[in-house]
Amino acid sequence: MFETAELGHTLDKRSYEARVPNLRVALVNAQYDLREADFPVVILIDGNDRPACNGLLKGMHEWMDGRFIHLVALGRPTDEELQRPRFWRYWRQLPGAGHIGAFIDGWAQTLIRERVLGEADEQEEARRLGHIRDLEQALVQDGALLLKFWCHLPKDELRKRIKKTRKNPDSAWQLAGEGDFELYERYDEAMPVAERIVRETSTGQAPWQIIESTDRRYLGMTMAETLLSALQKRLDQASATTATASPAAAAPPSLDGLTILDSIDLTQSLDKDDYKRELEQQQGRLAHLARAAHDKGITSVLVFEGWDAAGKGGVIRRVCAPLDPRQFRIVPVAAPTDEELAHHYLWRFWKHLPKAGKILIFDRSWYGRVLVERVEGFASEAEWGRAYAEIRDFEEQLCASGIVLQKYWLHISPEEQLARFQAREHTPYKKHKITEDDYRNREKWPQYAHAVHEMFTRTSTEEAPWHLIAANDKRHGRVDVLRNYCRALERRL
Repeated sequence: MFETAELGHTLDKRSYEARVPNLRVALVNAQYDLREADFPVVILIDGNDRPACNGLLKGMHEWMDGRFIHLVALGRPTDEELQRPRFWRYWRQLPGAGHIGAFIDGWAQTLIRERVLGEADEQEEARRLGHIRDLEQALVQDGALLLKFWCHLPKDELRKRIKKTRKNPDSAWQLAGEGDFELYERYDEAMPVAERIVRETSTGQAPWQIIESTDRRYLGMTMAETLLSALQKRLDQASATTATASPAAAAPPSLDGLTILDSIDLTQSLDKDDYKRELEQQQGRLAHLARAAHDKGITSVLVFEGWDAAGKGGVIRRVCAPLDPRQFRIVPVAAPTDEELAHHYLWRFWKHLPKAGKILIFDRSWYGRVLVERVEGFASEAEWGRAYAEIRDFEEQLCASGIVLQKYWLHISPEEQLARFQAREHTPYKKHKITEDDYRNREKWPQYAHAVHEMFTRTSTEEAPWHLIAANDKRHGRVDVLRNYCRALERRL
């Protein structure tokens, strides 16, 4: 791939200086048009010429309005990043709609370095390549303009650059560290790895553009003109309005219309005495296990979904009661903010992932995309349809990083839900929990039930299965969740 790229291009100084003024004006104008658009621009700048990559980042900042460009120069993962799933460092830096995010040393370059230096094996490469393709596909399908540039230096020229850079301490900062010097000096070993990874991550939706960087003027001009052309084309396309999503009624999963929810035995219950005994036992068990997990740096992510009034809040309180308040965090998920709407819908969940040893609890979660957003028409069929694969990839990364991921669906009957709604209306400190939307959503119980069924069948995996909790009896539901989570921690420990 690198050998077949067009090499030997140059751009003389006079031609370069003649083209720059108009190009800069056009770029800034396009950037301001982007500010009013509903998509972000994500740029990857990688290659075997780190000084050239740095120069491109600097040039973007000088030629365009730097207030709306987020430059991300990554190197080896920090201690903070190593305590989370690998792609957390990228997700948290993604730009929102109307902004440009430019990454140097991105997800592909990091994998290349780790493979050459023996820090990742073939199995890890294959796994990571899958995550890279899934990430880029998710960004593009969500509307992002993704551009990928590889700055390539032929072997002889690269050796000259390295030698010159190492002799001059004032320019040595442009190469990130000794690991990068070693990578570049092992050219014959590194380039086949780089070519394979670049080829495997060059897709129709997100192709790599390989540009020889021997002539810096040619490199900068080519990248700037490519960015301008792609941005103008995308802005022109943005004038075509997207059809508004409409409510989607999930098709019955079988001829008799039954769902997985119908298999849950809602008669399970605990009397008060058994409940008190079991609750004390399981909370004591959890206290010991949580401390052990914290000491070993084992993170937990708990996801609670279920019907309105199913008792999620009560379960969460019982889970948290025996825990050190410094150890856990609860994230109540409501309608997305303007900032969250400007990003891919998974962004707001990635950014919350905690450091090693912590417990993160989601009261509702990313599954809103395939439940309420699907049924109520807040997401198009294309959006919620592709969300299943995006969610599976997200959860696979959580589990692969060592996180204990537990997903709970609290199930109650329609009759029990109605009784709890009515009880809330007559309980002063619970009145805030009941709204007109709660009653309105009851009318769509069949659509939600079918959407839940499909969610179970398409996102319950060996690494991250769903746990269905019979919650008609609140005491039984609380103890069942505690017992289940304790078993998961014991297995992990």
